[in-house]
Amino acid sequence: MRTRRKQPDVPAPDTPWSEIVPGLWMGGHEFRGTSGQLEFAVVRDEFDLVQTLLRLPGHGPDPGAEHHVWPIPDGPLDGTQLAGVIRLARAASDAMDEGRKVLVRCYSGYNRSGLVVAQTLVQRGGSADEAIRLIRTRRSPWALHNELFVDYLRTGLSTARLLEELTE
Repeated sequence: MRTRRKQPDVPAPDTPWSEIVPGLWMGGHEFRGTSGQLEFAVVRDEFDLVQTLLRLPGHGPDPGAEHHVWPIPDGPLDGTQLAGVIRLARAASDAMDEGRKVLVRCYSGYNRSGLVVAQTLVQRGGSADEAIRLIRTRRSPWALHNELFVDYLRTGLSTARLLEELTE
């Protein structure tokens, strides 16, 4: 599975996770701490629902938290993977409606988590461009630097899914 781990020009985030809108958080598995060194972002019991798009052992969450794992690459997605992103976004939105705290995470908390969080915001009535702008403001300017994911969002994930399935 291809990840963005090896891109030296993409800085690690300054925080383990960031609140995008009330109740919806976006994060990763490592961040640059106050010392300037990379630190692991380990989820304990801070969130009611954790959605993990890249699973690394020892990064939580604690037992008792609802945990959805859907590993996807930080690159082209097939129809099944896009359908999973849509399902995760729906589950995140439903959890928010119930007043639950949701964390969506990937490696750095930029692209894969950004795709799910943006789709959640779109499903809740926002436009793709509004969602992208909000995520980049609240998480990092590096968020959603994967232009393919931006294209998926602007096309609409359901449409992108149908187009991907036609080519499979």
